Amino acid sequence: MTKSILVTGASSGIGRAVAEHFLAQGWVVGLLARREEELEKVARGRDNAVVLPADVTDARAIHLKFGTFARSAGRFDVLFNNAGLFGPAAPIDEVSLDDWDQVLRVNLHGMFVCAREAFGLMRAQSPMGGRIINNGSISAHVPRENSVCYTTTKHAITGLTKSLSLDGREYNIACGQIDIGNARTDLLEGIIETNRAKGIAEPATMDVAEAVKSVALMADLPLNANVQFMTVMATKMPYIGRG
Repeated sequence: MTKSILVTGASSGIGRAVAEHFLAQGWVVGLLARREEELEKVARGRDNAVVLPADVTDARAIHLKFGTFARSAGRFDVLFNNAGLFGPAAPIDEVSLDDWDQVLRVNLHGMFVCAREAFGLMRAQSPMGGRIINNGSISAHVPRENSVCYTTTKHAITGLTKSLSLDGREYNIACGQIDIGNARTDLLEGIIETNRAKGIAEPATMDVAEAVKSVALMADLPLNANVQFMTVMATKMPYIGRG
């Protein structure tokens, strides 16, 4: 039977790269993000793509889109819970409450809403079960400077992952977390260009394909095996001993 995966934040970056990989592998792939035109580009020519334009912070929209995907795919095997944003790069007293609320809504509330919908559908299907892969971050362990919003939410995602792993045991739902460091996405390219203009040296990076391979390894496991936490990063980036 063809396997299925829903990818949030599928219009760009790691989410898009992961979605393109699974489309090429023949999985039924749900493409969820706000920008429908970008999702259509990813889906073009792919009968196994299900375009699901929605904002992860909109619980009603997520409920409808996840239900649509489950019906289209016939079974909901994997959620790659990926959508997120960095927010302002500033010390806490320069971060507006509006910016804080926005990062919290996307990175924590949005991931909670998506996990909640996937968990419910996986619990209700027959045979029961599925897999949720949360996209954490190196910042789920140690922060970058001036990343208070992002770091706080990513620490919270680690708690979400642990709770889902525990609560999912009874229902054959596995949950793991991937923490990715310096995958060379368009977003990172933009940061590098900005820093270069400021005379800041280019950081150690890795090809985004290495992050994709890592997600694929987690997603391909049978449900009686789970990667609980995986860190994949550019070898020479500051992480061990970052502070």
